[in-house]
Amino acid sequence: MATAPHLHLSPDAIYPFDARGVAKRFRHAAIFGALDALNPGETMRFVNDHDPLPLLEQVDLRYGKTVTIRYLQREPGAIVIDFAKI
Repeated sequence: MATAPHLHLSPDAIYPFDARGVAKRFRHAAIFGALDALNPGETMRFVNDHDPLPLLEQVDLRYGKTVTIRYLQREPGAIVIDFAKI
C-alpha cells in the first residue's frame, strides 16, 4: 500500500510551533517530530516562554548543519527562534 506524500502548504514555507501549548514531558519529542517533517527550504518558527538552551544543543547534535538556528526574539518570557532545514 503506497502512502500519499505529506503536503506542506504554507506559502512562505514557515510553520509555527508554539511550545507553550505542549505538555513539558512531550515537548522535545514533538519538536523533533516537527523538525523531521520539514523539507529542505522550510522553516519551523518556534515560540517559547524561556530560552531552550538544552534543546538547542540537542538539535545541533541530532541535525548538525542540516538545520540552522536563528533567534528572532530573545527576551525573558518571549523567545522566537527559526529552525530552517537546509
